[in-house]
Amino acid sequence: MSARSRRRNSSANTTLEDHVTGSDSSSTDQFAAVQKLRSSLQSNQVSSKLPRGVKLVTEKDTENLHTEIHSLIRSLVKEIGKGNPPSLELPLRGSGNIIWDEENDLLLLGEKTTVRSLGSLRTAKDVTRLIRVLEIVHELLEKDIHATKREIFYNDVNLFEEQRQSDTAIDDIGPLLGTNRESTHIVASAKGTVLGRLVLEDSGDRIDCTRLGTGGWSITPFLDRVEIVESDAEFLLIVEKDAAMLRLSEVKWWNKYPCILLTAKGSPDIASRIFARRLSKELKLPAFTLVDADPFGHYIHSVYLRGSKRLSYESPFLATPDLRLLGVLGRDLDQYHIPKECRLRMSSEDIKRAKAMMNEPFVAQNSKWVADIRLMVKRKEKAEIQALSSHGFEFLADTYLPTKLETGDWI
Repeated sequence: MSARSRRRNSSANTTLEDHVTGSDSSSTDQFAAVQKLRSSLQSNQVSSKLPRGVKLVTEKDTENLHTEIHSLIRSLVKEIGKGNPPSLELPLRGSGNIIWDEENDLLLLGEKTTVRSLGSLRTAKDVTRLIRVLEIVHELLEKDIHATKREIFYNDVNLFEEQRQSDTAIDDIGPLLGTNRESTHIVASAKGTVLGRLVLEDSGDRIDCTRLGTGGWSITPFLDRVEIVESDAEFLLIVEKDAAMLRLSEVKWWNKYPCILLTAKGSPDIASRIFARRLSKELKLPAFTLVDADPFGHYIHSVYLRGSKRLSYESPFLATPDLRLLGVLGRDLDQYHIPKECRLRMSSEDIKRAKAMMNEPFVAQNSKWVADIRLMVKRKEKAEIQALSSHGFEFLADTYLPTKLETGDWI
């Protein structure tokens, strides 16, 4: 458990429960499958040991990281003093250096490296940009402030030329220093929101996520200043679409079904992924995703679940390995009688994405997941979460989700 988090037992959360009006305390009795899953998560000892042959990164405090940056720069200066062009050895971040850790169910960065030198015309500019980002990180650490990726770019437009160049340097800094992005004080703009049975502190301000109307708490990129105070939630539901989140927030769904709702409004940003992991891990909650019934929705689930290849070195800090795919599954289109006119034809890009996913080892070993993706490809059909509203606006909250949770119908 994080040192900056406190978790109270559900039975002790009287303050939080007092805040929730109209809560049905017996509603969780019907979710025996969810409760069984939660019990198994609380009792299972998950391995935290990573396999050999992967690039290890750790969360580092300001003092240690500050010292390491000074040490790295001194080594570069020493090489210059010897008359040698300074160089940096960096982990390769291409797909050929990605390892699937089956035991921990994570995508991780391997140990293959490449050398970039100031003495090479091909890599001199890359090294210069990396050193400039190191200088900026050093400044952020000394001032104890954060900066967004966009701000980093505007800090030296002439050198970076375009943001993708500064973004690449930022992505290389973590593996170079052996730490996660959060430790460098470089943040990406956050777009996620949270609602439901959760009390937290954000920079000292106490926030009760059951009392924020229908808008919720906007996930901050400064998650090192956020503390989870208490929760009596039974599970975490990650919702792909903001429209589906609005449907659940309007009826305050967490009052009847004690849960925490989180959405990143599409593809998940780093802050949303970090916070989803923290909620699941620190509160030992079963976590589920609700995504569109298409290959891209399933891909979003996989990013929350195992991490992404681009940021594979940070997967231990970003991924939620115990995540379940609740829906919308391909087989749900028939099971819940979604009308044909509400289904969409899969594009060639959809089919390409589906086939690529089935070839990934972490998908291929899950027969239920493969079968569901294969069904989509066979029928060439997909559907949005909102297609469930063809049975009425209340169908998602009152029928679909309760039925899925009650029956344990997830992947």
